[in-house]
Amino acid sequence: MRNIECIDIEKYRKPILFYSLAIGIPWVLWFIAGYISHITPSNSFLKASASILGFIGLLSPVLIAYFMISSNIELKKDLKNRFFNFKTIKPAYIFATCFLMLTSILLAQAISLLFGYNINQFSLSHNFSFSAGIFPAWFLLFIAPVVEELAWHSYGTDCLRARCSLFTTSMVFATFWALWHIPLSFINDCYQSNVAETGFIYSLNFFLSIFPFVLLMNWLYYKANRNIIIPVILHLTAVFFNEIFSTHPDSKIIQTLILAALSIVLILKEHDFFFKRSYC
Repeated sequence: MRNIECIDIEKYRKPILFYSLAIGIPWVLWFIAGYISHITPSNSFLKASASILGFIGLLSPVLIAYFMISSNIELKKDLKNRFFNFKTIKPAYIFATCFLMLTSILLAQAISLLFGYNINQFSLSHNFSFSAGIFPAWFLLFIAPVVEELAWHSYGTDCLRARCSLFTTSMVFATFWALWHIPLSFINDCYQSNVAETGFIYSLNFFLSIFPFVLLMNWLYYKANRNIIIPVILHLTAVFFNEIFSTHPDSKIIQTLILAALSIVLILKEHDFFFKRSYC
């Protein structure tokens, strides 16, 4: 008898439609927002317009996922079950979800001290590294990971995993996610825009860091029996702990290397889990 979760995952059948809409709509809205944000940054109406367009672009993938799931009774049932299956998750995976990103950034900062970087990186930052326009920065810091993962791990990841190995799924999605962020680099004072202004190497690191992060996130997601809260928490801790400290940009490069090394270890240790074609 086939595993019920295998049957469920095969019902996510429209990856091309989902990803076309999930990148097309935000790109249009964000490029417009980027253009508006540079016309007259001090104009309150234009600032509000750019912020609202940016926020709608952020929400659009989860709305797309909702409409694609809401028309299918079986997908709705599967989605509901995946919010409440914590009893089937091993505590080790919950612990890793909560503390992986904190451990990686603290270790990266500690390693940077060996190269002469300042210990003040461990002090709490007094300012946000970005502006959210008319929205409080703390609001966007919280809401962005939540609404993103409600899209990526309600529909986006499974519709790929139903057809590909976990490794291929992660690489395809990481590429999509990296491209998805590109228009944000053109929105004035957005996080990605500010990273771009610090130098090409840091923009490159941001995009490369997505690949090991997605591998680790999907590893935890499927180890946790597709519980959606797991990637939400991991994404929240990633943005929170990378924002809360006075981290030098070079330490974030070290963090990427740490996560990449951990990903390689997991792939070597659990080769079949990552490369087995069938989910079951």
